[in-house]
Amino acid sequence: MRMSLYVPGTSPLHRVPAGWKLAVLLLCGVAVFLTRSATLLGPAAGLALVLLLTVRAPREQLARQLRGPLWILAAVVAVAALTESGHAALVVGLRLVILLLTALSVTLTTRTSELQGVLEVMLRPLDRAGLVNAPAVALAVSLALRFIPEVFQQFQEIREAQAARGLQGSPLALVVPLVIRVLRSAEDIAAAIDARCYPPARSRHPDRDDRLSGKAPG
Repeated sequence: MRMSLYVPGTSPLHRVPAGWKLAVLLLCGVAVFLTRSATLLGPAAGLALVLLLTVRAPREQLARQLRGPLWILAAVVAVAALTESGHAALVVGLRLVILLLTALSVTLTTRTSELQGVLEVMLRPLDRAGLVNAPAVALAVSLALRFIPEVFQQFQEIREAQAARGLQGSPLALVVPLVIRVLRSAEDIAAAIDARCYPPARSRHPDRDDRLSGKAPG
């Protein structure tokens, strides 16, 4: 069972630290929504495609990961064209293509553990302030990323099994077993995490606790 989208490789993007990749991805997401110029977004989409191709991921995997999002993208563009204008639809489509391709490039070249580590570092100030549990939040995000390929795999297996039984036209026959399988996987993972006592309990800060309770530090 494949639980990660990561593809081992030696491309330049593989060698970039996870923190830098996430920072550039964030800036890219902000930048594409600050412009409505198709003449700028078009070349940017081309660069995003070139970036994805440099990852050298298997074609089958790329097709599997892009098939569903591209259908959704096509529907969004069609709605934008009907409700607004052709230019607006083109801008929306290019924005989504850029975000989709760049995000997939980052995901394919970054281990989930690296993403989790970056998130923990980013959330550390909030953790020290007692607002969040950084390890727990980072773990939740990493598990969500790991479940994406798992859900796709389960979907493909169920669809093939239902097609063999002549039930390919029944959405109910596809959705119900998919939900059951995903819930079982989530329950198994939760039990494994509980058994390993992860994430670890927050480390106690005696000085801070003494200040909060009014006691003099000993």
